[in-house]
Amino acid sequence: MGFCAENGVAISFLTENGRFLAKVQGPVSGNVLLRREQYRLADNLQACSKIARAVVIGKIANCRTVLQRSLRDHSDKINTDEVSQASQSLSHSIRRLQCDCELDIVRGLEGDAANSYFSVFDHLITSQKEDFTFDERSRRPPLDNVNCLLSFLYTLLMHDVRSALEAVGLDPAVGFLHRDRPGRYGLALDMMEEFRPFLADRLALSLINLCQVQGKCFKEKESGTVWMDDDTRKAVLVAYRKRKQEEILHPFIDEKVTIGLLPHIQAMLMARHLRGDLDCYPPFIWK
Repeated sequence: MGFCAENGVAISFLTENGRFLAKVQGPVSGNVLLRREQYRLADNLQACSKIARAVVIGKIANCRTVLQRSLRDHSDKINTDEVSQASQSLSHSIRRLQCDCELDIVRGLEGDAANSYFSVFDHLITSQKEDFTFDERSRRPPLDNVNCLLSFLYTLLMHDVRSALEAVGLDPAVGFLHRDRPGRYGLALDMMEEFRPFLADRLALSLINLCQVQGKCFKEKESGTVWMDDDTRKAVLVAYRKRKQEEILHPFIDEKVTIGLLPHIQAMLMARHLRGDLDCYPPFIWK
């Protein structure tokens, strides 16, 4: 743990359900001027709306790409009409977000887009349908196998994003889309939105459709909570790590980078925007 701390690698401890317990990390970057500017902008609703719109556009665009890829790769296995309709709805939301709008409207459009996306998510599951069905998003606790897998991946993603924000000197608790709440990492939740469909959702679908996880490895407690057994958690962690080692062309900096570096690049771009070096925050949009 000491070696990891010295080399900027944070270690997170989670329960079997993916709930955060504790974290070990080295010294946090102390860029007080950057954080003061972050706090000032977080109190400016117009600035919050501008950043929130960029974040939500990135998320919805990546959700749409997930649907479009399924239409391209599995048109013979999915309900193409419903998935196409959901994709068109997401496109409409993106167009509306390209105009100035208040923060509450941004949140409303994000919620509508999430409903459209998850309304067809079950269609994207093309194998093991008897064990993996998706009706709606259930978070705390996850109430089915798919939600359990998604929640675990979202937790891993959250801590990667939080560590990236801290590494560049930002306060992960002070967000723009997600407002301040005790115990909530608002900025980390903001930034992970654009990565949810690209990294977590796509990986969950691949694990299910390629039979790399199986229904028998998920258990339901008396309370209705669903959890993964130890071997499955290890398999998901390995798959997540391998996914982060893959390379992708970053659409803004136009360089090939590993997927694991994307949160750090986006954190640096957020810091550059807050310092005034960039006119707007460029979200990661998967192409």
